[in-house]
Amino acid sequence: MPEDVAKSSSDRTTNTLEERNRRRSERVVLRVPVGLSARMPEGKRINIEAHTLVVNAHGGLLDVGMELVRGQKIRLSNVRTEIVASGRVVRVEASELGRFSVAFEFESPAPHFWPVSFPPADWSSVGCSV
Repeated sequence: MPEDVAKSSSDRTTNTLEERNRRRSERVVLRVPVGLSARMPEGKRINIEAHTLVVNAHGGLLDVGMELVRGQKIRLSNVRTEIVASGRVVRVEASELGRFSVAFEFESPAPHFWPVSFPPADWSSVGCSV
């Protein structure tokens, strides 16, 4: 019986890792300057510049000069196209030199937010307009 429990536990771990690694749309390594605005937990409104590290139709990963909070609502502005989209922070990790990597997701898929000339095939199936 303990072997069954161990196997079951291992299966759950594998499934969790698979779920974590499964993406809703393909990621593209892309550096894009963005304006980020948000209300901090203490109520102060911030407007800062950041840049992307990785993007996809559902969100991306930002390099940010300050720590944000998981679940925090953000508003992004693509500096080049002036397209604006809202989203929320899903993960924050300290990176080099006191900066932070912030994973975020859009409120709804926004593949046209990014300046990708030939988006991956699975980006066209998300059916959104921004």
